[in-house]
Amino acid sequence: MTEGKKPGPTDNAFLGPLKAGSEEATYAGALSFMRRRYSRDLAGVDAAVWGIPFDTAVSNRPGTRFGPQAIRRASAIFDGDPQYPFGLDPFERLTVIDYGDCAFETGVYSEIPARIAAEAAAIVERGVHLFTLGGDHFVTYPLLKAHAAKYGPLALVQFDAHQDTWPSKGDGISHGSFVARAAREGLIDTGRSIQIGIRTHAPEDCGIEIVYGHEIDRIGIDGVIDRVKARVGAAKAYMTFDIDCLDPAFAPGTGTPVAGGLSSREALGILKGIGGLDFVGGDVVEVSPPYDHADITAIAGATVAMYYFGLLAGKK
Repeated sequence: MTEGKKPGPTDNAFLGPLKAGSEEATYAGALSFMRRRYSRDLAGVDAAVWGIPFDTAVSNRPGTRFGPQAIRRASAIFDGDPQYPFGLDPFERLTVIDYGDCAFETGVYSEIPARIAAEAAAIVERGVHLFTLGGDHFVTYPLLKAHAAKYGPLALVQFDAHQDTWPSKGDGISHGSFVARAAREGLIDTGRSIQIGIRTHAPEDCGIEIVYGHEIDRIGIDGVIDRVKARVGAAKAYMTFDIDCLDPAFAPGTGTPVAGGLSSREALGILKGIGGLDFVGGDVVEVSPPYDHADITAIAGATVAMYYFGLLAGKK
């Protein structure tokens, strides 16, 4: 600490200002997403970060229930500085709170989707931009339900290794079928939707455009950006980022890793390039800390979220 300078405030998660970045040591204090204040007061708030610690819908390795806390922990590294590559502190322009986590009865699985949708709708209906930390990818289904209720069918921009269009039985809870269910229920406009980084095959594509993982080598980051912009156009869009879109070298801590994925740099470059789209909400999901090493995956997830807020701030 510089001589004569008073120490900055601690525990910004509870005591810090609603605007501006934190000056708290990255290794100390109560953890919230990028040191945003924990609050349920939506008055005057531009955006809220919300966690859904749910992983009962996984088809392989569990552990994403710990994703929200891991992403929050990793996000402490983004502490009050102008954020790269935006050159600004997004919280100088945006009033953002950490809304905490979704509350649900863990043993009553049939009620969880409605609970998630209702809590999300309570935020979205107030005109607050919602960004969610998962949780497995099923949580995007009730999130889409809440957003579509306000904005109508959405263009889905999905970063993923999997199409998640496998058939489901009735109202079954599965992270591998939520896209097919959203398409069937008219929550997404499949003619405006696109999936990026796909490295598996599903029985159907539901009319959604696919950018396969191997195509990145041929068309490059700019080529992917062009395809996403052409597909989505001026439609209101929802971004969902499954961390397994990244190659396991960059995101080992996930439930269903698939080799041959995007690098962190490629994915972030694409995300920055599509920031002009009319996103009304977004999420980052499938961070599974039990399979992570040195917070590699959590850091990637936190960086995706930081980029999202950098893009929102750029529009402010």
